[in-house]
Amino acid sequence: MAEAANRTETFTHKLRVAYFSMEIALENDIPTYSGGLGVLAGDSLRAAADIGVPMVAVTLVSRAGYFRQQIDPQGRQIEHPDDWDPARYATRLQATVALELEDRQVWVGGWLYVLSSLVDGGVPVLLLDTDLPVNDPRDRDITHHLYGGDETCRMKQEVVLGVGGIAMLQALGFKLMGYHMNEGHSAFLTLALLQRYAYPSEDLRPGESPYDLPRVRELCTFTTHTPVETSHDKFDYELVRRIYGDLLDPGTVKLLAGEDKLNMTRLALNLSEYVNGVAKRHAEVSRQMFPGYAVHAVTNGVHAATWTSTSIAKVYDQHVPGWCHEPELLSRADRIPDDMLWAAHQAAKQALVDTVRELTGVALNPDLPILGLARRMTAYKRADLLFTDLARLKSLAGDRPFQIVMAGKAHPKDAAGKQLIEVLHAHMRDLAGVIPMAFLPDYDMALALLMVSGSDVWLNTPLRPLEASGTSGMKAAFNGVPQLSVLDGWWVEGCLEGVTGWAVGDDSPTANGHDAVALYDKLGQVVLPLWHDDRPGWVAVMKGAISKNAAYFNSHRMMRRYATEAYLR
Repeated sequence: MAEAANRTETFTHKLRVAYFSMEIALENDIPTYSGGLGVLAGDSLRAAADIGVPMVAVTLVSRAGYFRQQIDPQGRQIEHPDDWDPARYATRLQATVALELEDRQVWVGGWLYVLSSLVDGGVPVLLLDTDLPVNDPRDRDITHHLYGGDETCRMKQEVVLGVGGIAMLQALGFKLMGYHMNEGHSAFLTLALLQRYAYPSEDLRPGESPYDLPRVRELCTFTTHTPVETSHDKFDYELVRRIYGDLLDPGTVKLLAGEDKLNMTRLALNLSEYVNGVAKRHAEVSRQMFPGYAVHAVTNGVHAATWTSTSIAKVYDQHVPGWCHEPELLSRADRIPDDMLWAAHQAAKQALVDTVRELTGVALNPDLPILGLARRMTAYKRADLLFTDLARLKSLAGDRPFQIVMAGKAHPKDAAGKQLIEVLHAHMRDLAGVIPMAFLPDYDMALALLMVSGSDVWLNTPLRPLEASGTSGMKAAFNGVPQLSVLDGWWVEGCLEGVTGWAVGDDSPTANGHDAVALYDKLGQVVLPLWHDDRPGWVAVMKGAISKNAAYFNSHRMMRRYATEAYLR
């Protein structure tokens, strides 16, 4: 207890921004993340630690993790718990706070994990935990499974995150200048703030709001991450009443969160002074989805040191000193000798080839190009677009051989996503002996780094305009791997045709139906000929990806934008 108290006290002496996220990728072996949202949160906090932005993060402990993925011989995904012991990585907090859920008192404890930095002691992360002996058995597992359980469990998790997080920060003595909601999961924190900043009833005139709405808005920043309407959490008001009780004026809540259901995104939009999307295109789409709201654009970035392979980092250290702390210096990547950059890439590629053999038994040839594709397996990501016309794909491989490495998890309740993984394995069987292919199971941060650094081309083929940002291609760019992608998300900003990579199709709303043909044309006529026939030309594109994309699409730039435009406004 004394150790935990001493550690938290080192972070409570200065004003901080409280960053709330349902998932945060702290490190590879801590399974408190499921994909892009959590990895982005981790990169944000690592960058904040690097550049000295004073923050404290709040998330759930997720003791059972997301899940470990096994693929059976038919290509079916099997989920296993991914249990971890927070005591191995974090220090138990000295404080507990109480919430009322379903008319029961639920105690919330937690753990302190520190994202270390060379600057000012790093960023503290609070991992909230309801697995306490004092709690009813029905409540001890609220914080066990990331995105687990039914709608009731999901709402309890979000109340613990938002309301419990606000209470825990106060109990620990953190001094806060504001609150940043990374997606709508934590929007219940705004209700806790409304309660904190309620006016005395005797001061109210008839018809006046009982809450200081401008004060709450002034404190809150909201980042929305998805243009997919069904992905925004909505809860029936009867469920809200049963779990959360009548703690707030129902009329005010419905005015802020929606008349029919409590829409977490609407709640966050209405109680945040600064709202942003995660790419310029995504901000445009969000303004169309939510007319009347000012949605700014802060395009995502990735953390330089985390997502650069060891072999490439050594080259940067020699020729672009300081790149790790000032990624914009990578605009000077043209000074790197071609042969040195190529040799570093080949070392990263060999590491991927070795891992593929170890995990799948598939023997890839390091002297042939590898197309990499890894992401959350769900329908709109279109991971199967490359296999639309197998005859055309075989013809391309016959002219100029290539290999394919894939990975990705489907949410346990996403039947279409699971089916997509089976379809990909069926295509692998159909193409056996023609195109070497592998699907790496249990995609995580470690596999992601191997893939974005060891592939030669990074593929991304979502349905427009459903890719809010996408960051895997940014990670590839840090390793000199160019992207071949649909013009959506960040790639609208990052694509300089033939300089940083290549576009699949055009930027028109009707292009989705023609993307497969456009993908085959670009592969067969531009990408594969360049790789096979013009090595200096290929290395020039590698350098373009580094100097034009990695130098800009990094989390240091992103967090400076948040600091100046949102936190210090």
